[in-house]
Amino acid sequence: MVWTVSSLPYLSPRQGSQPDAWSEEAAQAGRVGTQRIREVGMDVPPADVAASLGLAPGTPAIVRRRTMLLDDQPVELTDSWYPADIAAGTALAGTGKIKGGAITLLAGLGYTVREAREDITFRNATADEASELRQPAGTPVIVLFRTCLTAEGVPFEASSMVMVAEGRHLRYRLIAG
Repeated sequence: MVWTVSSLPYLSPRQGSQPDAWSEEAAQAGRVGTQRIREVGMDVPPADVAASLGLAPGTPAIVRRRTMLLDDQPVELTDSWYPADIAAGTALAGTGKIKGGAITLLAGLGYTVREAREDITFRNATADEASELRQPAGTPVIVLFRTCLTAEGVPFEASSMVMVAEGRHLRYRLIAG
């Protein structure tokens, strides 16, 4: 089965009792989307993450590492990073699921996505990734790296998503000018 994914729903705050974007997207396809939080804490981000967030090398940030499940099968590993001055003391630094998702919480703090930059690469899964995704070693994966910025150009979230490539279809809608 082909799984079609669009980034747009993941960039907009949820309204009222609207579920998070992953749960809603899966439900629209007649499936169940859940997540398992693997780790939350303060850590020094990799150089590419620090640069995308405008952090000096060695500056700690909050990271939320999650395994995204589709019908109880792992399909994606998502590591989302937030500057500590934005995320410390909020639910982003806690281990619980965030109602409406991180983008909704961030919008409530005044950080709304005006621009998202995405880089997509393709490679084979590392041994750890393959194990977490319950895939054979060397399974092809798609890596989507997204940075979210405010209207003022302030970066506030950087996420690395490692997705099982088989059956994945990425959809983009671009409007010029």
